[in-house]
Amino acid sequence: MLYRKFGKTDIKLPTIGLGCMGMSHGYGEPDDEESIATLEKAIEIGITFWDTADIYGAGKNEELIAKVLRPNRDKIFIATKFGFIPGTENKYGFDFDASPKHMRTAVEKSLKRLNTDVIDLYYAHRIDPNIPVEETVGAMAELVKEGKVRFLGLSEVSPNSLRRACSVHPISALQSEYSLLTRDVEKEILPTCLELGVTFVPFSPLARGLMTNTLDINQLKDGDFRKTLPRYQQDHAQNNASLAQDFSLIAKRKDCTPSQLALAWVLAQGEHIIPIPGTKRRTYLLENAGAIGMVLTHHDLAEIETLLEKYPNIGERYNANSSKMVDKN
Repeated sequence: MLYRKFGKTDIKLPTIGLGCMGMSHGYGEPDDEESIATLEKAIEIGITFWDTADIYGAGKNEELIAKVLRPNRDKIFIATKFGFIPGTENKYGFDFDASPKHMRTAVEKSLKRLNTDVIDLYYAHRIDPNIPVEETVGAMAELVKEGKVRFLGLSEVSPNSLRRACSVHPISALQSEYSLLTRDVEKEILPTCLELGVTFVPFSPLARGLMTNTLDINQLKDGDFRKTLPRYQQDHAQNNASLAQDFSLIAKRKDCTPSQLALAWVLAQGEHIIPIPGTKRRTYLLENAGAIGMVLTHHDLAEIETLLEKYPNIGERYNANSSKMVDKN
């Protein structure tokens, strides 16, 4: 395993983490037995930075992780999030509340579900538009003082909100979507994180499976939220399938899989980046781990850029409802 520095701390985290959402939420039917085997295999190969949230499976993801986390607590750096709550805001039944009052309840429930005394990294899942970010982070900082949380993180925030947050308490990690198809963060977020000493944690670094060249969009099961995303619709879907197919040819010449090449590309964008590809299967976990240590040349990177320019009709990453929850202030 290779490691990268976490924020401004002396902690070294594995170069690639593990996104656990899909084990309980969003991507078809859960398979708890295989998910637990995947978590155990992750420990075995050194992928010990795990990411979850209280909303994933309405708490079931934290409970699932706890089965492996508890007997291996000293080996795992666990991150979870608060903010989304069951409700009726959209078709998935989510509302949002990042108030200090709700946070107090949420952290206690997460600690109980995870069966741990402390959460290593606690994120606000989104910025609450009704609450100043300084107020949210100030309340989160109290959890650090109380020993319930070690480090603070934010998810899907603007550079301005990140700076304001850091003025209240050190933010160790910022999480947002980043992949070959989602590059909004390159203009301001990545350099701001580097300047402030914040680790950038990309979720969906494989573009939710689109860059693997193994995804058959027509075979997505009911309940798979990707079916609602623009990139899986009509012309965008065809564009992305063609892109993935040509991308796989580059991977073949590199003697790796498309997933490994896509992850290597993300890793090549900065030493302060630790992606968390999600999976619930050991096969994909091991495949993703194969990206660690891969070296991409200037020629490789230029070839990938040229390919992306050939297929620009990728579509938006979120639908209109979900886009409203991304901080742009």
